[in-house]
Amino acid sequence: MSRRVSLPGADELFRQTTTLSAVPSQKNAVAEEFTVEAPTPAAVPAKKSVRTTSRRRVNNFDRSPSGRERHDEKITVYLSPEELYDLEQARLALRGDLGLAVDRGRIVRESLAIIIADLETKGDQSIIARRLRGR
Repeated sequence: MSRRVSLPGADELFRQTTTLSAVPSQKNAVAEEFTVEAPTPAAVPAKKSVRTTSRRRVNNFDRSPSGRERHDEKITVYLSPEELYDLEQARLALRGDLGLAVDRGRIVRESLAIIIADLETKGDQSIIARRLRGR
């Protein structure tokens, strides 16, 4: 009997998903490359700013974290051993003391939702702005 693991084929690995993604697909990028015309001088703004896209307005519906569902987007965050220990202790405290069985990703998504809502309501006086300034 062979001990080889059966792996998915290329068709499965590179299939199109039906969910929205922040990363454009290869097909769309190629199609847009050939259909986009050069901007006319009248269409180009005179002043160049750092932000090239309009700022997305967030409503209360967008502020809620996603919870238990499949997530297609991913970031990598490096934590110190102490930060990882604190995150795991928070997970265990939520489970043991409050009876909430949540994973570390859910805790991070909930925390992000809280911090972003605080930043949008308090701006310069938000806890994240103060901590990043060192106060």
